[in-house]
Amino acid sequence: MKMENNSTNNAGIDISKAWADVAIAETGEAGRFANTPTGHGELAAWLEQNRASRIGLEASGGYERGVVAHLRKQQFTVTVFQPMQVKAYGRFLNRRAKTDALDAQMIARCMAATPETRDPPDPRLAAMGQAMTYLEQIGHDIARLKTRLESFTDPLIRDQISAQIRAEKLRQAGAQKALLADVAAEAEIEARYRLILSVPGIGEITALNLLIRMPELGRLSREEAASLAGVAPFDRQTGKSDGQRHIAGGRGRLRKAVYAAALPAAFKHNPALIALYQRLIKAGKSHKAALIACVRKLIIFVNTVVARGTPWAEKAPKKTASLASAV
Repeated sequence: MKMENNSTNNAGIDISKAWADVAIAETGEAGRFANTPTGHGELAAWLEQNRASRIGLEASGGYERGVVAHLRKQQFTVTVFQPMQVKAYGRFLNRRAKTDALDAQMIARCMAATPETRDPPDPRLAAMGQAMTYLEQIGHDIARLKTRLESFTDPLIRDQISAQIRAEKLRQAGAQKALLADVAAEAEIEARYRLILSVPGIGEITALNLLIRMPELGRLSREEAASLAGVAPFDRQTGKSDGQRHIAGGRGRLRKAVYAAALPAAFKHNPALIALYQRLIKAGKSHKAALIACVRKLIIFVNTVVARGTPWAEKAPKKTASLASAV
């Protein structure tokens, strides 16, 4: 993270498919611009005129991508908030009215109250993110078709559904091949991908998920890596009450992908996770608690190999601790 100075104004932009409503936190100035390339240029000029260099937006189903890319290219500091963050801030201020203009003002105030911003994501990975989502959606389509197939006994219908499944699998293979080609075209990104893939239990799809959806890997602490993935246990202690700790938040799609990889890894593919799972079960932990611990450890393994820049090694050279024991 980097600290921003507060000598400039903070702006909030409420994005819809057609419009970008903008407001300045410090002055109350407001405007509306088309959510088009031309409108983005006009918006950037307006922000510069109003001395606003720190810009906040809500994630809006992809409608924000164009303006975010344009503003970052123009050297504005842009933060994309999750809607729940702005909503929580609005509740704190006891704001109930809702219009596009008021939402823009609320986002601006939320931005002004946020002194830290993360470095912008690698635009190459951002483009790959759409391909990753498309690949996952094809997988979901295949799963739905397989479920549908189980509901029918008519041979003609089953043949038609089976043909759809075969076609989707071909599409899935093509999409995966294209995404891997994009990764291979960038030497630095491919090197990170190979490091991630070196961890036992991590397959191609999971490695792509980690590479694209967790670009901070290698620059995080153990705790930060687990928290971003949504597998860090949070304390629930107040007064004399000491409640059970639970995981929460994080990046949902990433967490599902690593969770799916951790199950076979903890039973078959990764000796360190197999030992961890068995130790926790013997200590009386439930299957779910032990598996979540394995998910967390798998994330830590990946973060460590990327940070060190060396592939996973079960047996390290002499006088060097193994990665599994180090983490």
